[in-house]
Amino acid sequence: MQDKPLPSAKTIAISSPLTSPPLPPAAIAWLAEIGIIDADTLRQRGPVLAFLQLKSRGRTATRKLLFALEAACRGIHWNQLGDEAKNALLRQLAAHPPVAAPPSDTEIALHLTQALELAAQAGLEGEIPVGAVVVRQGEVIGRGYNQPIGRHDPSAHAEIMAMRDAAGLLGNYRLDGCDLYVTLEPCLMCSGAIMHARIARVVYGAPDAKTGAAGSVLDVFADSRLNHHAAVFGKQQADACAQPLTAFFQTRRKG
Repeated sequence: MQDKPLPSAKTIAISSPLTSPPLPPAAIAWLAEIGIIDADTLRQRGPVLAFLQLKSRGRTATRKLLFALEAACRGIHWNQLGDEAKNALLRQLAAHPPVAAPPSDTEIALHLTQALELAAQAGLEGEIPVGAVVVRQGEVIGRGYNQPIGRHDPSAHAEIMAMRDAAGLLGNYRLDGCDLYVTLEPCLMCSGAIMHARIARVVYGAPDAKTGAAGSVLDVFADSRLNHHAAVFGKQQADACAQPLTAFFQTRRKG
């Protein structure tokens, strides 16, 4: 049985408050916690991403809620969604990269500051100033900064060095449950190593328009064909993280 034609979420221009039905009252409160306060912001976020963000926060997120979120975008009741629309949502859900709750603003500020201190050390050694830390349960267990020139090692990027340090401490190359904070968006090499290490969350500062593989040039973390994915939170404290890079290259051009 084919669905009856339904209004597309993209064609609804006028926002309206979220109501019950189609959404349960509790879900309306949960959505407000992640900044979704009306139908327009829900459409912009997308029902699948909103669903996964609620789930990542431990909320009771069932298929029925996913269908209700889509219905709220369309301005209809969830039982008006036919099988075709529901199956399309489930396909989008299966293909979506993982979503995790982000670290707190305090955690991000603390650990990126630590990474910036390491980036400064790289700059002092004539390396591109990028620093990284690996964090497990709030504790820094790995530190690294760019050292490919000094070590004569093309793989000695900050992320790789920090993961080597953490893996040595844990006695295991798999860093399950660990987060990686880095001042510059990871390149393709580092992104591959991050996935291989099973890093849970990546928080990066400045985007890299030339080699960034976490959304700027490529987004390998969003490729569902790959085995492991990390949740990525990019452009955090971006200006502060970009400043030492800008200063470094300005000095190099003058020199």
